[in-house]
Amino acid sequence: MDLAFTAEEQQFREEVRSWVHANLPAEISHKVHNALHLTRDDMQRWAKILGSKGWLGYAWPKEFGGPGWNAVQKHLFEEECALAGAPRIVPFGPVMVAPVIMTFGNAEQHKRFLPGIASGEVWWSQGYSEPGSGSDLASVKTRAERKGDKYIVNGQKTWTTLGQYGEWIFCLVRTSNEGKPQTGISFLLIDMKSKGVSVRPIIMLDGGHEVNEVFFDDVEVPVENLIGEENKGWTYAKHLLSHERTNIADVNRAKRELERLKRIAKAEGVYDDVRFRDEIAKLEVDVVALEMMVLRVLSAEKSGKNSLDVAGLLKIKGSEVQQRYSELMMLAAGPYSLPFIKEAMEAGWQGDHVGAAHCAPLAATYFNMRKTTIYGGSNEVQRNIVAQTVLG
Repeated sequence: MDLAFTAEEQQFREEVRSWVHANLPAEISHKVHNALHLTRDDMQRWAKILGSKGWLGYAWPKEFGGPGWNAVQKHLFEEECALAGAPRIVPFGPVMVAPVIMTFGNAEQHKRFLPGIASGEVWWSQGYSEPGSGSDLASVKTRAERKGDKYIVNGQKTWTTLGQYGEWIFCLVRTSNEGKPQTGISFLLIDMKSKGVSVRPIIMLDGGHEVNEVFFDDVEVPVENLIGEENKGWTYAKHLLSHERTNIADVNRAKRELERLKRIAKAEGVYDDVRFRDEIAKLEVDVVALEMMVLRVLSAEKSGKNSLDVAGLLKIKGSEVQQRYSELMMLAAGPYSLPFIKEAMEAGWQGDHVGAAHCAPLAATYFNMRKTTIYGGSNEVQRNIVAQTVLG
């Protein structure tokens, strides 16, 4: 692999960097660089700014309204956005469901759903996990029974990230109990304003409302909202998961947070401790290795190869890196990272901090990051998949 970027790629990077710096609101960038609370308006404001430029669907081909960038250009765009302090693009619409609609949906579905995703106007949620179906998605029990030109959906999804903002949700639903569990699953798009859809918050230990339960009680869904063929949803789900696990790796955020870790370590006076700096160095090596794996996945994607197996490795390593940098930040601040003042994580808070202002979000972030090795398919399951499909 040639790791040097060409002159054209460097020019592209500069163009993206200039545009992002000119268009990213300073107050949003400040929140991201300091791990402060991002509101729905913050996230959607940036999405709409990208949408107006045609860059929210930055990985989309030109035929669907995207920029048609190659793998290197997409990587450079992600990196420049992350380093500038842009919010991470909420992936459920532009990164996850859009490629499924493009690949397996029909022309009418392209026309109906893709413009709202590309513009950032419509907020999508993901309906995969259930109380008894997390990493074992093949065991989903949410039922969709066809009656004429409608499906009647009953069941429950859980851990629905930012589902309180959702306007549409893509769901794996069971349409058949015959044969293997995977063969009876369908991929359905559901309007969350439909009668019978209810969203209940799951409030975490830090008081945050990030995830939800979503219930479906006799929800009527038009048959035209079925993607592809009935009972073929498992195939479409695997296609989506390759995009999700690449996105979960989030290597560019890791690079930004690595720099934040160094700033905190210097401010707290521990950067000169050789042993602590050794831990930072080991983390930096892992971040570089993770970036190489991301480029490998993107290269495979560009050439049309199936990158799902390597994407599993990305999920494993990316989640471990996220946990490690959040842990080192907390260790750098020591006891000052422990007091929990939720209000201190809001921009503009004028109260008294315990220690420096940068200490306020460290413990909450650390505990929140415990989930990364579980969601998106637990790392234990991912290792089994890698062992079976890569090692044989």
